[in-house]
Amino acid sequence: MKKIENGSQGGPVDGSAPRGRPRSEAARRSVLDAALELCRRDGYQELTIKGIADEAQVGRQTVYRWWPTKQDVLLEVLTELPHRSPAELFPDTGDVYRDVEELLGHTFRLTRGATGRAVVGLMADAQADVSLARRLQEEVIAPRRAALREILERGIERGQLRQNGAVSLDLAVDFAFGVMWYRLLSGHAPVDEPLAAEIAAALGPLLGSPGSPGSPGSPGGYGSAGSTGSGAAGRRP
Repeated sequence: MKKIENGSQGGPVDGSAPRGRPRSEAARRSVLDAALELCRRDGYQELTIKGIADEAQVGRQTVYRWWPTKQDVLLEVLTELPHRSPAELFPDTGDVYRDVEELLGHTFRLTRGATGRAVVGLMADAQADVSLARRLQEEVIAPRRAALREILERGIERGQLRQNGAVSLDLAVDFAFGVMWYRLLSGHAPVDEPLAAEIAAALGPLLGSPGSPGSPGSPGGYGSAGSTGSGAAGRRP
């Protein structure tokens, strides 16, 4: 099969200046898809630039020209993936609980495949690499955190959540994604849609949503007498 070499279109997704000839968009996508597939099939530790080049049917120098390491390839994959389905990264159904559940559900679905192996591998390497840790935080983790925080802020503005001061929004975001990371790293329980639903429902009591346990007028249960509830907290027993 003929290898795809650099062409005359495309460029780095991070906006950095190209080195040499502009890279082919077809070659770029082939490299990113190949890296993700190999990570899924063989695991992060077995992933190599040579393997990525062979799987993508491009020259090895084509990969090295734009991605010096496998970590660079995977960081670009993980940075780009959310933007292939932006509606799932920025849901706005009018129900804060459903929005949280959809965002987390989309994120968790990705981690069950190759991306889960990729993020765990990168996280492990980042413990001994300050530069990689910074890039992982800025390029992969921070955008997801910002998206969830925006949903929670919107829920407060709409009166669906109540920030009672005891728990900050940043801590609530840590809670949501911290559960994901703990399960990914330990492997003791699944990271799936039921977990997304549980976390969404738990955010109401955590932040002190109207009608949640511990909020004014609600001595117990998810809703006070006469309250219809809202979102996941109102829908679930």
